[in-house]
Amino acid sequence: MFVDSHCHLDFPDLVNNLDALLRNMQENQVSHALCVSVNLTDFPRVQALAETHDNLFASVGVHPDYENQQEPTAAQLAQLAEHPKVIAIGETGLDYYRLEGDLEWQRERFRQHIRAARKCNKPLIIHTRSAANDTLRIMREEGADQIGGVMHCFTESWEVAQQAIEMNFYISFSGIVTFKNAVALKDVARKTPLDRILIETDSPYLAPVPYRGKVNQPAYVKHVAEEIARIRAVDLEEIAAATTANFFRLFKVAANDMRTMQHYGVC
Repeated sequence: MFVDSHCHLDFPDLVNNLDALLRNMQENQVSHALCVSVNLTDFPRVQALAETHDNLFASVGVHPDYENQQEPTAAQLAQLAEHPKVIAIGETGLDYYRLEGDLEWQRERFRQHIRAARKCNKPLIIHTRSAANDTLRIMREEGADQIGGVMHCFTESWEVAQQAIEMNFYISFSGIVTFKNAVALKDVARKTPLDRILIETDSPYLAPVPYRGKVNQPAYVKHVAEEIARIRAVDLEEIAAATTANFFRLFKVAANDMRTMQHYGVC
């Protein structure tokens, strides 16, 4: 059994074909998926997906790339996270790749998310791009280690991964790890402790080999697991079992969700 720990099923490329995507998940033994929020305007769509489908969960947060948004407060985020199918805060973090100028608003938004996670006792989903030093610094300053979470779609160095792991975070690998030129990232996947690895698609983006360049979907997370198994020279079943258990543990999802697992023919 596999779990897609990060996808965007509410995006138009996916939600308009949702029934087929859910069938593909079942056929590929992907039992659950976490639908991740990127802004508060569209959050009701994310929540509705989780409410409608037993095997889907939601997060609440505002992505660092989204400018000119009504800035969420920690109290507001924590209140929205009271819903039982909302299992995380984010995605949040810092992204200096696409945006320039004074990005203090981005750093303050990140701080509000960490404070919300601590307030509601739900883990963080952190996005960082070209901003690793500031991301780690703010995590330390705001006590992110007290709640933990996941460094999603990880593309940073092993040194950054180590520092995140020391702060009680998991490292999540996407389809990027299957790319031929992702040599450094493959090394991180080899070195990361098995009990700290998650897998994801970040769909509709970053489809893994052999679907690179196409619209991604949760069913393809199996290919991420296959590549990690190859890199680490272990059986696929070992990666599947570990990453699924890690997901349940981090997000406090009942691992004995027998009805869903039986539906997917995995127990």
